[in-house]
Amino acid sequence: MQEQEQEHFKRELGLLDGTMLVVGSMIGSGIFIVSSDMVRQVGSAPWLLLIWALTGLITVVAAVSYGELSAMFPKAGGQYVYLKEAYGKLTAFLYGWSFFAVIQTGTIAAVGVAFSKFAAYIFEPFSENNILLEAGSFRLSAAQIVSIITIVLLSYINSRGVKNGKILQTVLTIIKILSLAGLIIFGLLLAAKAETWDANFSGGWFTQSLDADSGIWSPVSGTALMGAISAAMVGSLFSSDAWNGVTFIAAEIKNPQRNVGLSLFLGTLTVSVIYFLANVMYLAVVPLQQIATAPSDRVAVVASEYIFGDIGTYIIAVMIMISTFACNNGLIMAGARVYYTMAKDGLFLRKAAHLNAHSVPAWALWVQCIWASALCLTGKYGDLLDFVVIIVLIFYILTIYGIFKLRRSMPDVDRPYKAFGYPVLPALYIVVATAISLSLLWFRTDTCGWGVLIMLIGIPVYYLTKPKTA
Repeated sequence: MQEQEQEHFKRELGLLDGTMLVVGSMIGSGIFIVSSDMVRQVGSAPWLLLIWALTGLITVVAAVSYGELSAMFPKAGGQYVYLKEAYGKLTAFLYGWSFFAVIQTGTIAAVGVAFSKFAAYIFEPFSENNILLEAGSFRLSAAQIVSIITIVLLSYINSRGVKNGKILQTVLTIIKILSLAGLIIFGLLLAAKAETWDANFSGGWFTQSLDADSGIWSPVSGTALMGAISAAMVGSLFSSDAWNGVTFIAAEIKNPQRNVGLSLFLGTLTVSVIYFLANVMYLAVVPLQQIATAPSDRVAVVASEYIFGDIGTYIIAVMIMISTFACNNGLIMAGARVYYTMAKDGLFLRKAAHLNAHSVPAWALWVQCIWASALCLTGKYGDLLDFVVIIVLIFYILTIYGIFKLRRSMPDVDRPYKAFGYPVLPALYIVVATAISLSLLWFRTDTCGWGVLIMLIGIPVYYLTKPKTA
């Protein structure tokens, strides 16, 4: 039944479109912001670069490992399908539940609000400080309204067919790659100073954390260092997430057995290199103390002011507006395909299982739009993002372990592409990601514990709502 339905999807996305979806979905506002908090956690330039390098390495390893699964199951739904094939419907539902409740919709909300915050640099009335309505503890700001408008607009564009979404995605992503490359090159050519670089690296691998309230640096070592590294990695991991979105739209990609895996590799490698070089530029241009204390953590704004002067703020604002708009386009486009496939299995709202006249799951797009908009209104999207990283890591680990599991349970299934470096690299990812996950749960129980709880709430929901025949 599922194969028959998926014949109605139009295969209109090529390798470039798939790669641009990966890059566009990964690069949002994180790279412009998170390095500030990362420096506050570890207080060391070498550690900052090492954490970004490690994040890039495990992201690329995960992506190339997914290539085997994407070639085996080139269907709409991607990771949800892989988990269902490896573990059954319950595990797949827990992923889909978490995906809809927090992962995708919470990210869409946060990226939408980031767009409006930086739009306020250009047009001040869009600011989150411009409160339009206040009733008790509820406050409605112009930034929230703007973010909801962008989510609705992008949902509408994508409801009119995958071709519209892909053109917008490819054009905007190429613009933001060129913009980030330009920022890095101009920064290194025009504003980099040997004394800034030397001063930032003078402390070597000595680790220290900054108390934001007192402004005092304190040495960090032993088990506390593991906590600091884990806390720092939350930012880099979240900034490097959403690369798996291309697997969700595999049913709309030409020659998916080849192009999905290749898109994953090219996209994650491109972003990881850009992220690493952006941080090299920050360290060559901005003193470490200023990176740690950048207003509202906007380290890219500080760097851009060093490079371009006062106009630098506006340059970064426009870059982030383009970046977040393209990011949300990719997230919105890809996310709806997961709900569509879940609905086909009887695990989501029934109407989400239908394609519209433009061969896209429009009903799933609008349900996603409504919930993401509701999360914008709560004002709690920042808290939700802390929950996301741990859930995402758990399901990445399970999915990659699924490669080992499926090689045993489905040895005869055609594998047009096999995981690069198997079994060493997939096993390395599982070990590293598990260590990071355990460290996050131990040192950041207050947020990551809630993330795991949200995921586990899906168990009773599954048994209460699953079809009687399932």
